[in-house]
Amino acid sequence: MAHFKKPDAGSWTEHWPELGTAPVDYSDSTDPEFYQAEIDAIFRKKWVNIGRVETIPKKGNFFTREIAALGTSLIIVRDSKGEVRAFHNVCRHRGNKLVWNDYPNEETSGTCRQFTCKYHAWRYSLEGDLTYVQQEGEFFDLDKNQYGLVSVRCEVWEGFIWVNMDDNAKPLTDYLGRFAKSVEGYPFHEMTEVYSYKSTINSNWKLFIDAFAEFYHAPVLHQKQATKEEAEKLLHFGFEALHYDIDTPHSMISSWGGMSPPKDESMVKPIERKLRSGLFGPWDRPDIEGLDPLPEGINPAGAKPWGVDEFEFFPNMSLLFWAPGWYLTYHYWPTAVNQHVFEARLYFVPAKTCRERLAQELAAVTFKEYAFQDANTLEATQTMLATKTVSDFPLCDQEILLRHLHKVVKDEVREHKNAAVTS
Repeated sequence: MAHFKKPDAGSWTEHWPELGTAPVDYSDSTDPEFYQAEIDAIFRKKWVNIGRVETIPKKGNFFTREIAALGTSLIIVRDSKGEVRAFHNVCRHRGNKLVWNDYPNEETSGTCRQFTCKYHAWRYSLEGDLTYVQQEGEFFDLDKNQYGLVSVRCEVWEGFIWVNMDDNAKPLTDYLGRFAKSVEGYPFHEMTEVYSYKSTINSNWKLFIDAFAEFYHAPVLHQKQATKEEAEKLLHFGFEALHYDIDTPHSMISSWGGMSPPKDESMVKPIERKLRSGLFGPWDRPDIEGLDPLPEGINPAGAKPWGVDEFEFFPNMSLLFWAPGWYLTYHYWPTAVNQHVFEARLYFVPAKTCRERLAQELAAVTFKEYAFQDANTLEATQTMLATKTVSDFPLCDQEILLRHLHKVVKDEVREHKNAAVTS
C-alpha cells in the first residue's frame, strides 16, 4: 500500500502530476452525447457491484436487478451447486421478461427450483438451461440446448456480487486492484443487519460521487449535524483529511471523523448521548474477530484520530469503513445525463438488545439526512451547470479525487471512441 504524506509546503495533488492543477471542465456532466458515450465506454465495460451473497444464502434464492442505463434486467441466482450466477432476464421464446411479479419494471426476489415464463410457460433450470417447452412438437427442429438463458459474467469478492457485460474484461480481482486486496479479511460476513434507502436524484451521477469524495464541504453544508458550539469550531478551523491515495481507476480518502464516542459528550446532541450513537455510528464496538487489528489497507496513515476510510471503486460504488466497527456502501446508477438513482446501505453486526437496535436506527436515519443534504445541493448544481454560464471550475487540493474521477471518465470515453474508429 502506498503511504503518501502531504509535504509541509506541498500538496497531495503533486503525487499524481498527470492530474494537473488547472480548472476542471464539468461539461461531462451536462452533455447528452458524452453521457451516452460514457455509458457505452464504462458501464458496458467495467465491473459493477449489484449486491451481496447474504441476499441469496441458499440454493434457489434469487433477486432481479434493473440497470436502466443499459436498458436491461438481470437475474442473480444461487444455483443447485451453490454457485452464484447472473443471467439476462429474458425468455428465449419471444423475449418476454422472465422473472417479475405484479409490475414488470420493479425488482423482485424469492426462491424457486426453476424459472417459468408467464407468457408461454417455457422453463429454465437454476443453471439457465432450457428444460421444458410448452407443446414442443409444434416447433421446427428445436434444440433446447441452444436456447438457454443468456449468461452475464458474474464474480464474487469478499461476499460482494459483481457483474460485467464485457466477456473480454479482466478478472474481477485484477480489476479491483490493490485497494481490494488491502481490505480483504474485514468481517463483512458478520455485518448482516442492513438499513437501506434510495432516491432518484436530479443530477449527473458523477456529481454525487464528487460530494462524498471530499470533506471540504462538511463544516459548511452539514454544520447542523453537530451542536452549535462544535459546528462553529469546525467552520473556523476548516477540514483536512488524513490521507489520499489513487490506484487508477479507483481512489480512496481517509479521514478523522471518529466521534464514536466523542471525547466530550457535550459535543453531541442529547439523543446521541442517550442511545450512544449518531452520525458516525454506534459508540460501542461489536465484539467480533477481524476488527483488531484491521486489514492493512484501512487507516493507511496509522492516525490515532482516524474515523472513516472511503474507497471509490470505479465506476459507481463507494465502500466506507467506520472506526466503531460497521460499514456503508453507496451506489450511483445513471438514468439520464441529469439524473441518477442513489442507493445507500448501512451494515451492522445484528443487535442483541433493544438499545443496540435503537443505536443502529439512529445512525441510519442520521446518515439519511446527511446524504440528502448533499443531494439537495447537487440538484441545484446540476441546474446551474446546465446553463453553461461557466464550465471550468477550480478544485483545491482536498478535491483531488474529484479531479481524478473526471479525468478517468474522460480518458475512458476517449479510448473507447478511438478504438471504435480503428476497429
